[in-house]
Amino acid sequence: MASPTEVQAMRRALDLARSPGVPRGPNPRVGCVLLAPDGRVVAEGHHRGAGTPHAEAVALAAAGDAARGATAVVTLEPCAHTGRTGPCAQALLAAGVSRLVYAQADTGPVAAGGAALLQAAGVDVEGGLLADQAAAVNPEWTFALTHGRPFVTWKLAASLDGRVAAADGTSRWISSPESRADAHAMRAQVDAIVVGTGTVLADDPALTARGPDGRPGPVQPLRVVVGDRPVPPTAAVLDPSVGSAAVYPTRDVAAVLAELHAHDVQHVLLEGGPTVAGAFVAGHLVDRVVAYVAPLLLGAGPAALDGGGVATLAEALRLEPVEVSRLGPDVKIVARVVRAEGG
Repeated sequence: MASPTEVQAMRRALDLARSPGVPRGPNPRVGCVLLAPDGRVVAEGHHRGAGTPHAEAVALAAAGDAARGATAVVTLEPCAHTGRTGPCAQALLAAGVSRLVYAQADTGPVAAGGAALLQAAGVDVEGGLLADQAAAVNPEWTFALTHGRPFVTWKLAASLDGRVAAADGTSRWISSPESRADAHAMRAQVDAIVVGTGTVLADDPALTARGPDGRPGPVQPLRVVVGDRPVPPTAAVLDPSVGSAAVYPTRDVAAVLAELHAHDVQHVLLEGGPTVAGAFVAGHLVDRVVAYVAPLLLGAGPAALDGGGVATLAEALRLEPVEVSRLGPDVKIVARVVRAEGG
């Protein structure tokens, strides 16, 4: 059983994992604290993004010889594979660590097995300490690991009567400048943005994450187009100067998510129109909704959702609001999808 000192060290490791300035990427945020046998903190470390040393390696480098006989307190089970960096489990073993306490287990098919490797070599291992708090540090990564697909946030901007465009098709701008700035900040936090071919053909969006100056930021999400209509080669979404793009000529959105997951995409922002949104909802593939509701009435025009597999009230997609705020004249609603237990 973990000691009070180890619990305190794990809380510190969680704080390290939350360190600001870590760029978006496929790797989880991880913190590590090394404790001497008398409970003193020997060294600390946290992961700073894909391609950089893992948290354990940073702490071991800072500790040097003092790592021998130490207890490693880590927010995620040490990896057992060689990627851009070496396996952390082997590094801990080589450094002479005598005990490992970790929070969240890594059940991924590639990195899993670090705890078992250390235990087999005679290291005392304890897992699950503050595991829920550790999972909350990387919610989308944890979701993708557990469900085998990216976490999907559906973002929409609509009038008070639920229209995303007027009867003549005009839709710029339903939401306020404040809402649009917030949406760009959200784009900068995801791995991919998904729209349908209908949106590309109607609006020719660039789908970039832009800053307050209106310019694309240095790191852009993957821009994904789904649908069976051809995308013009001149479409703004395909401009390679502002990031990567992928076109999937299919309506099978589950297959698209599976392909994106295979390429380390863990958080998808769905910005498509009513048709592609309906396909995601019908497939039970929406996990969170972010809605910018503008104080205007259009009376006609396309609704935010087309279809969705809902025929009766009992089949409605139930949402639990987790945030309601004002952005200029608009109301922003963030809600999680309520699913039956195990769904």
